[in-house]
Amino acid sequence: MSEREPVVLDGASLTPKDVAKVARDDARVTIAESAREAVRESRERVEEVIESGEAVYGLNTGFGQLVTERIPESERERLQTNLVRSHASGVGRELDRKEVRAMILTRVNALMKGYSGIREVVVDHLVTMLNEGIHPVVRSRGSLGASGDLAPLAHLALVLLGEGTTEVDGERVDGEAALAQADLDPLSLAAKEGLALINGTQLTVGLAALCVIDAERAVRGADIAGALTTEVSMGTTAACDPVIQGVRPHDGQATSARNIRNLTADSGIVESHRNCDRVQDAYSLRCLPQVHGAVRDAIAHLRGTVETELNSATDNPLVFPGGAVDDRASGTDGVGVLSGGNFHAEALALQLDYVTNALTELAVIAERRIDRLLNPNHQADHLPPFLTPESGVRSGYMIAQYSAAALVNESRSLGSPSTDNTPVSGGQEDHVSMSAESAFHARTAVENALTAVGIELLCGAQAMEFVGDDFDPGTGTGAAYDAIREHVPPLDADRPLHTEIEIATELVAAGRLDDAVECALDEPIE
Repeated sequence: MSEREPVVLDGASLTPKDVAKVARDDARVTIAESAREAVRESRERVEEVIESGEAVYGLNTGFGQLVTERIPESERERLQTNLVRSHASGVGRELDRKEVRAMILTRVNALMKGYSGIREVVVDHLVTMLNEGIHPVVRSRGSLGASGDLAPLAHLALVLLGEGTTEVDGERVDGEAALAQADLDPLSLAAKEGLALINGTQLTVGLAALCVIDAERAVRGADIAGALTTEVSMGTTAACDPVIQGVRPHDGQATSARNIRNLTADSGIVESHRNCDRVQDAYSLRCLPQVHGAVRDAIAHLRGTVETELNSATDNPLVFPGGAVDDRASGTDGVGVLSGGNFHAEALALQLDYVTNALTELAVIAERRIDRLLNPNHQADHLPPFLTPESGVRSGYMIAQYSAAALVNESRSLGSPSTDNTPVSGGQEDHVSMSAESAFHARTAVENALTAVGIELLCGAQAMEFVGDDFDPGTGTGAAYDAIREHVPPLDADRPLHTEIEIATELVAAGRLDDAVECALDEPIE
């Protein structure tokens, strides 16, 4: 596992960047002592509730429609175990390693807020699983986004019992054997713990956190690709003038316009035709700040929602300090337990659907710029059809645009899961968010947008070959061209392009394009 600085969980300060460090880079995890104390105090409050004899959902009652069933003390441990076993009923593809790690991490952080009534040993088992690379095999489908991501989280929790299946170092190992490898004993779940482990939004918010990181890279990459396309197609940067942005002051629009100006700074290519007779560029160039900016604003909205959700208590019921709860509402004679709906992921679902639509638009405008570089009916006079000499004998980048168009079509077809609703649990859970499906759709949309941007970068770099040596590119666009050419040579004869598209896409997705451009500019791309 990684030796980098660990991510410290305190229930209050987890960020999407932290999630990516743990999920993708295997950063280690530790727990803040203040959070441990909050967990211990919360467990003490649960013990008080049990001793009070009051009926409290999930501690001594059944679940869902069975809420009216009182559970005797001798059966409460079995209640929690049965809950986890019965809810591990997911279907579909298995979550990948990164998705599982994101889900474990975000569940631990929610538990560390100290409102879930769980024992410290349960948290320690989960942290050890992360740090030792024990990854439960989790089926991806089954969550309705209320009561949280029940089925996926149950597959995760099953391993704590020494059951289920894990992946360790690329091999399948049963839960008990995996725990033994880490010197852990299977747990017997105490009252409230099964419910606390599976009742929350952590599949959704884990995926959403990774989506935020990827979407921000996609829109920065789109600014870089769009600046390069503007330059090599002899477009103007006048539409990015600050006075235009100032009279319509959307934050994202201003940021993308500023990026285009910075990327093309000192461009001899732009200067070479500044006083030409072309009055306006096509919308995919002229309206780049407006479109990219709207995408930026959507992603920023999602980031804010994710940052709040990462550091929220999302299970049910929640356990509060004495005196913090209205006795009449608690139903526990003032002990401090309330049943509510923080597991309902509507806030995430709506934002994820919004971002799916925004990322679709980012792919759409990138595909339109690709067409303007390739299409002999629209491209600049100095560019050959499909960016290849001997067009006709050669097809050049023609089919790369087909691939971008296919991705756009897929993203357009994703729909909005958050607008659907299927009542479950005998009608007790009669409105759900479908947030996990929204998260999966957003993941597809961001992958498609990244690939469309990668294709535009390849085409922009190829178009640069036909600009000539008389004029230098901008500082930022020149660095982007160099970053592409470090891995992909000019297209001087037809060849399969799939690997090169993957390389260009990965440069954007991994942040390496950002790094190359920022190094040249000596300032960040926003």
